[in-house]
Amino acid sequence: MSSKFQVRKVAVLGAGVMGAQIAAHLVNCKVPVVLFDLPAKEGPKNGIVTKAVDGLKKLKPAPLGDSADAAMIQQANYEEHLEVLKGCDLIIEAIAERMDWKLDLYTKIAPFVAPHAIVASNTSGLSITKLSEVLPEEIKPRFCGIHFFNPPRYMALVELINTPTTQPEILDQLEAFVTTSLGKSVVRAHDTPNFVANRVGIAGMMATMIEAEKFGLSVDVVDDLTGKKLGRASSGTFRTADVVGLDTMAHVVKTMQDNLKDDPFYSTYATPKVLGELIQKGALGQKTGAGFYKKVGKDIQRLDFATGEYVAGGKKADEIVARMLKKQPADRLKLLRESSNPQAQFLWAILRDSFHYAAVHLDTVADTAREIDFAMRWGFGSQQGPFELWQAAGWKQVAEWIAADIADGKALSSAPLPAWVTEGPVAEAGGVHTPEGSWSAAEGEFKPRSELPVYERQAFGESLLGTGAADPLKSGTELFKNDEVRVWTRDGKVVIASITAKLHLISPAVTEGLLKAVEIAEGQYQGLVIWSPDDVFSAGANLESLMPVFMKMGSKGIAPEEKKLQDMMLRLRYASVPVVAAMRGLALGGGAELAVHCARRVAHVESYVGLVEVGVGLIPGGGGLTYIARRAAEMAAAGNAGADILTFLKDGFLTAATAKVATSAHEARKNGFLLESDIIVPHKDELLHVATTTALGMAEAGYRAPHKALFPVAGRSGIATIKGQVANMRDGGFVSAHDYHLAAAIADVVCGGEVEAGSLVTEEYLMALERKHFCALLDNPKTQERIMGMLQTGKPVRN
Repeated sequence: MSSKFQVRKVAVLGAGVMGAQIAAHLVNCKVPVVLFDLPAKEGPKNGIVTKAVDGLKKLKPAPLGDSADAAMIQQANYEEHLEVLKGCDLIIEAIAERMDWKLDLYTKIAPFVAPHAIVASNTSGLSITKLSEVLPEEIKPRFCGIHFFNPPRYMALVELINTPTTQPEILDQLEAFVTTSLGKSVVRAHDTPNFVANRVGIAGMMATMIEAEKFGLSVDVVDDLTGKKLGRASSGTFRTADVVGLDTMAHVVKTMQDNLKDDPFYSTYATPKVLGELIQKGALGQKTGAGFYKKVGKDIQRLDFATGEYVAGGKKADEIVARMLKKQPADRLKLLRESSNPQAQFLWAILRDSFHYAAVHLDTVADTAREIDFAMRWGFGSQQGPFELWQAAGWKQVAEWIAADIADGKALSSAPLPAWVTEGPVAEAGGVHTPEGSWSAAEGEFKPRSELPVYERQAFGESLLGTGAADPLKSGTELFKNDEVRVWTRDGKVVIASITAKLHLISPAVTEGLLKAVEIAEGQYQGLVIWSPDDVFSAGANLESLMPVFMKMGSKGIAPEEKKLQDMMLRLRYASVPVVAAMRGLALGGGAELAVHCARRVAHVESYVGLVEVGVGLIPGGGGLTYIARRAAEMAAAGNAGADILTFLKDGFLTAATAKVATSAHEARKNGFLLESDIIVPHKDELLHVATTTALGMAEAGYRAPHKALFPVAGRSGIATIKGQVANMRDGGFVSAHDYHLAAAIADVVCGGEVEAGSLVTEEYLMALERKHFCALLDNPKTQERIMGMLQTGKPVRN
């Protein structure tokens, strides 16, 4: 078999919630997909699949990056289209969790599976080995488990599970495809009940429910304690159960009840009485409108365990406990354990239970401690997995506390901690994660991370505490640094500029740092990449940093600062080396303007891009409107002779005037912030690699900056047309008077001011118009209200 596994088409079998959303995610990543289900009993044969695909457009959070892409999912049924399978390189089965149904389907499709195709089951808990036994001998080596976490677009985790007959290179090929093409983070799991994440995560949720009852805490308080404050997903415990679906949770628990009779924690897998009662009533959580919580009008009520009725919710953790949780790990655990507050005792108990459980089961559920910690991070949204937190808090001390609790009968199981916890290499290293690797309890050694070539693309992949991974902001060769920008290089060829300010807001210091980066790159390098190692490209201009100047000199003092920002944008655009924006997460306002002035954009698929200035009563002032005007002229010129610029302007105008934010890179391309030539990258940790190689490739191809050129604008007739349409909206009560005022200012800039239609202008001319309106708005009391509101509450004021 060749080392490059080509995936030209994927078949997904089963158009249920999971199957349809996996198909949607494949389409997001531009992988051709065909979605199968049973033939409908009446009407068109593909009816079941058609309904599922239509459903994708309505789901929240949206499974599709661009809802129009639903049309890209090819629809099929098992009666008419099995031949299509012959052209698929990967077949993912995602039908209901029933062994007999799955085996029946495998028998049906076996004759149509291509001789090289990988077949994988997306089951959350059934034995992959048992499933493989029905397959013909020639398919067995190419069969494995692939478990996507829900919702597949947003959850990073995919578990890959082998069987005794799976060929090792099959999993390697699948891991590379799932990582680079689908942007997922892979954990290899053993074929044990519920694999890694659900085994450890659901056991943790069960333990939390048991301890909550023991300490007499209500569901809202437990969720406040076990959410963000604890460094876990914001939905906490009971709310997460509601979102997942109580029936789904009970299903995962039942797998444990049926298959783990010898587990020392077996007693904790009993379905809690309250869970059983809710399921019997059909209160399955969010999808049925009631579970542990119930939405009544605008209020969220909680279930009262004592009465079984819903009562007012919203109670929070005690302030004293919240303060303990802000401390460093060692102090945090000590305070929780020694406190007499029932909430603190509860928290110590669930943390102790999670450490105890992970240690006892490490030798059977996972290859090393790394898989457990990453599975909890990627599958359950925890900032740290159980081993990481334990190690951070002091391995030996915490082990002694756990052992004492087991001896006192306080733990959920009487099973002692395994010997490797307290003696030998782990005890000597002070934990399970070391620079050499992570601890494998089954093999009794520290094992290094995967050496697969796909991980060479992740310059700074996610790392675990204790592994001594490189800090990107301390790596490479530093070329320049100020308070808010670090300019550095990894390879001696491409310069990297990393904005280090909070939310990467653009202040005068950032402008200075980026100008310096261009100068250095032009001096002796081949390109410049703007990249920072977290989930924000830049959330806009830093208004607060300009406050002192504004207080002293008013808008007159802001104009020169605004010009410096605009000049920096043009400096990037006309640099003699290619400048590449490596975008991820938020690129708002000034962040979007920074990106559009680069020669090329390489964007992570989850990029949220938009010009949002009207939210603070301003208009884009860093060249964003100039860009919209120039792009409209370019598109009209590329269209047919005599194409009207106004036609192309309308979309750009609306995007800015309504502060519309694209909620994926694909939508940003539709909104004009990304061009066809820009690259969308599925895996966030491959962004830097792709951006650097893109800059190098452009340089190798003999990059020249664009010529400074004059371009036509829509002029005063364009302004009149746009203002007329916005006035109708104002008079109909759809927009406020101040919003109309802002829209008129935006129209004035994008149409080039009071000139004849078709007049030729420069970027500098339009930027001067931007500045004029921007500064005039700063003096407007309604704008000042919006800015102060945003700085104080972080929410837009609609005045």
